[in-house]
Amino acid sequence: MEFSGELLSKCWFLAGPTASGKTAISLRLAQRINGEIIALDSMTLYRGMDIGTAKPTIEQRSQIPHHLIDILDPHQDFSLSDYVSAAESVCREIVGRGACPLFVGGTGLYLRGVLRGVFEGPAADQTLRNRLEELSEQNGPTHLHERLRHVDPATASRLHPNDQRRIIRALEVFELTGEPLSSLQRQGPRPLSERPAHVYWLAPPREWLYQRIDVRVEQMFAEGLVEEVTRLTAPPNFLSQTARQALGYKEVIDWLGSDATSAEMVAGSLQPNATATTEDLIAQIQMRTRQFSKRQQTWFRNLEECHAVTIDGTESVDEVVNAVVNRHR
Repeated sequence: MEFSGELLSKCWFLAGPTASGKTAISLRLAQRINGEIIALDSMTLYRGMDIGTAKPTIEQRSQIPHHLIDILDPHQDFSLSDYVSAAESVCREIVGRGACPLFVGGTGLYLRGVLRGVFEGPAADQTLRNRLEELSEQNGPTHLHERLRHVDPATASRLHPNDQRRIIRALEVFELTGEPLSSLQRQGPRPLSERPAHVYWLAPPREWLYQRIDVRVEQMFAEGLVEEVTRLTAPPNFLSQTARQALGYKEVIDWLGSDATSAEMVAGSLQPNATATTEDLIAQIQMRTRQFSKRQQTWFRNLEECHAVTIDGTESVDEVVNAVVNRHR
């Protein structure tokens, strides 16, 4: 699955690590280029997962058309190829209206999939997946990550040990094909003549970004992140394997003392972990978000199609937009 070169050439991209200011900048950029925004994010796809994903607000979405936000229920899974297919369809609709597709987000895997196409891979083998899930439950989440490291170190190096869905898929591909997923996914960049010219990522200073991450996580708790997770996991609701790995949500679920996937859970049975305070939980999510931001930036640096827009945090939104728009003039 891949975009045509002609369609891709009409698209703009604004990526960047979490909390780098993409939302405000994208709204102004979209106004400048007659754009409609396509979310380049694996978690804002889900309805009801609002606080922990820092979705654009309803008011912000009313300013500029937004796409691929709130299209799934939290119990649904969504693959990379599903995303690329949906994004390609939306892009054609936007271009058909005479507007410019503007991808905005921080999911490097999705960005690479749109830019380079997606290796479809073998069909899912549910028996094999069930067996791998049982091994994870019996031996802990790091067991499968260590197993993947032995057969496909390249893929293991870019996946967090808690990302069980993608780890299981990588092991599944290896067992079904005998080839590491990393070798099968080696879609290189398109020839220069076929690459989109406007692929940018915001490169902020580390300390400035970390401070913004810490403040954002505190705001999420003040806005009711724990209550949101409790509501999303109250029977008969449950989160998909994908959704429950979302940064912030996973930590809150663990803190509440349940994997929140069983339909047998009794309403109101979730109780905070007595050994960890709310402050401990906030600090843990802040730390993991900072680590996540480093992995995001590694993705963008390693995609040669991406052009870094260095910011120092003192610029106005208009100044950053001008830097983006003038990058290739």
